[in-house]
Amino acid sequence: AIVTGLKPVENRTWSTSFRGPVLIHAGQTVERDEIDGMLSLCARQSGASLALLRNAYDQQAATGAIVGAVTITDCVPNHASPWFHGPVGFVLERPARALKPVRCPGRLSFFNVTDDVLAGLDIPGYVEA
Repeated sequence: AIVTGLKPVENRTWSTSFRGPVLIHAGQTVERDEIDGMLSLCARQSGASLALLRNAYDQQAATGAIVGAVTITDCVPNHASPWFHGPVGFVLERPARALKPVRCPGRLSFFNVTDDVLAGLDIPGYVEA
C-alpha cells in the first residue's frame, strides 16, 4: 500500500526526527487478516475490485525483501488518512516500487542495508541501477 501511493502514513508507537528517503522492507511473515484489511481499504480508496487487488497481491507479494522506497516528510500525532490509527504517524511522500524486490533480512526500527542489497535495487527516483 505504501509503494503504490495509497498509504500516506505509517503507524508507529515511537516518533522520529528523521526526514528523508527510506527503503521499504516487506517483512518475512504475513498475517492474512491484516492483508485482507489492507486490500479492502485499498479497494475502497481506489475504486478497484477487491478480488482483482487480492489476485494481484497474491501474484506479486514479496516477503523478506526491499520492495520500494518513500520519503518521510513529517512525524505526527494525528493524520486525516483512514490509514492512521497512531499513536504516531510517519507522513510519507514520493512512493516508488522496486522494479524487482531484493532479498534482505529485516530488523526492527530503521536499519542499514548492505552494499550488495543496494547494488541489486532499481527504484526509479531513489536508487538507480
